[in-house]
Amino acid sequence: MRYRLLLAGLSALVALLFAVSLLVGPAALGLTESLSALFRGQGEAVVLVMREIRLPRAILALMVGGVLGLSGAAMQGFLRNPLAEPGLVGVSSSAALGAVIALQTGIAASFTLALPLSALAGAALSVVLIVALAGPRGGALALILAGIAISALAGAGVALVLNLSPNPFAAAEIVFWMMGSLADRSMTHVALAVPFMLAGAALLLMLGRGLDALTLGEDAAESLGVRLGRLRMVVILGTALSVGAAVAVAGTVGFVGLVVPHILRPLVGARPSRLLPAAALGGAAMLLAADIAVRVIAPDRDLKLGVLTALVGAPFFLHLIWRMRRLEA
Repeated sequence: MRYRLLLAGLSALVALLFAVSLLVGPAALGLTESLSALFRGQGEAVVLVMREIRLPRAILALMVGGVLGLSGAAMQGFLRNPLAEPGLVGVSSSAALGAVIALQTGIAASFTLALPLSALAGAALSVVLIVALAGPRGGALALILAGIAISALAGAGVALVLNLSPNPFAAAEIVFWMMGSLADRSMTHVALAVPFMLAGAALLLMLGRGLDALTLGEDAAESLGVRLGRLRMVVILGTALSVGAAVAVAGTVGFVGLVVPHILRPLVGARPSRLLPAAALGGAAMLLAADIAVRVIAPDRDLKLGVLTALVGAPFFLHLIWRMRRLEA
């Protein structure tokens, strides 16, 4: 009963924040005017603002936050490590490298979807490398080491591109993109990224039983019929699909997949199967709130979404570590 109330409360919060996201922006639009434009198509300029600017931004905030929270919970459950997060397998860094190469080479200027497609290609390459490095039967340690190696390599690639960039404007564009933002996204970006995020989320939500069994240890999980190799592959593919697509359209947004599962874990009895949907809703609520905040705090300065989530998430995470230390003392 308590778990159902938690999910209902999180769902209501997400719905409220989604509605607020549609109504907040630099254009001073009234509630009635906004709703009429969104649902009835009344008013050319207002329809453009609501359907082509605010609606895709709200949808992407909902989806990106949801998959980051979900993938963070899945990674922590699989690795049995509360410090695990979606970027641990190298998908975020590889997707960022693909996007950076597209920006530096000018491919991103050739057509609208060049940048997100390049980021998705980078995420797909990371999956191939992870499977090749960790091996088909590699355990959690092999997966972590492979992810760290790929993240380091992709990070070095991004630094190299920035270092050798002869165009300061391209370098500035790369830096700003990597800070994370949902500004200027369109329904084209939604159509490209959302199917991948939904497919990845569907794979991750299927892992509940296996992750619950894994809390008893690998040997116990195998005795209960859980195929660890298959579970590991689903975690990798689900995370790559969802996080790769999220990075492709939003840039690098940190701490959502790390902090949200920490907040919600005590409320679900520390059961991974219950944490997965709760973390998805919590991540969606966090990113919707952050995206609303960047528009309210500095509407004229384009405060980046990733900067705000880091400013809020890092101190909160430090507080969690401090509290855990006091409990262990």
